[in-house]
Amino acid sequence: MRSAVKSIALTPQRSTDPLEHVDYRLAVTPEEKDKIYRLRYRAYLREGAIVPSASERVTDRYDDAPNTWTFGIYLHGELYSSIRVSVLNSEWRGSPSADMFADIVHPELDRGLTIIDPTRFVADPEKAKRFPELPYVTVRLGWIACGYFNADIGLANVRPEHRAFYRKVFLQEPLGEPRLHPGLIKPVGLVAAHYPSIRERVFQRFPYMRSSAFERRMLFERSGYTPSPNVVVSAFERSSIVPQHS
Repeated sequence: MRSAVKSIALTPQRSTDPLEHVDYRLAVTPEEKDKIYRLRYRAYLREGAIVPSASERVTDRYDDAPNTWTFGIYLHGELYSSIRVSVLNSEWRGSPSADMFADIVHPELDRGLTIIDPTRFVADPEKAKRFPELPYVTVRLGWIACGYFNADIGLANVRPEHRAFYRKVFLQEPLGEPRLHPGLIKPVGLVAAHYPSIRERVFQRFPYMRSSAFERRMLFERSGYTPSPNVVVSAFERSSIVPQHS
């Protein structure tokens, strides 16, 4: 994903409608999941983030967690990229970032905050060259989840060289030093932003990050989980782990 991110870092709105041919599909069947696990393997191997394995797949225990949604991003029926979105709250605490950075994340969950943790962002290296907006439409799923679940904090778990992309799009700032995720050979770091504070600024700069209530329900509605009601958070109640932007 490194080359795709760099290629459009300065051209976020090259297309008037980047979503025109995009189809978000929740991976449900074993076949859909297997295609994504293989895509992860190809992308990580090309980046030098993992060592070769006989299975030629990348998966972990979070893929089947009840607070996790794994999506494939399709263009014209072809799988281009994937991202996994985990929802964290006082009850649901399991995700890569929550476990890697427990000292940072868990105190916020103890305070009753809702946190969105998108991980496993990968893209087909060749197809990404044909669709420069792919990084934006992929990470949009985490942004949609922030709206649907009334999140307080949006996270990203990324390598240091990718921080500039998330700062540019979501105004996310780094938290702590990068750490090594099990199975990866390159460290990743946590970046975060207070969603209610920066939501309108992101919409103004990237209008296609907006979503309808119908789209949010279609993507994330699941029995057994009900989003918390919208709560207005004052400046004095905002999370202590993310800087506040003026």
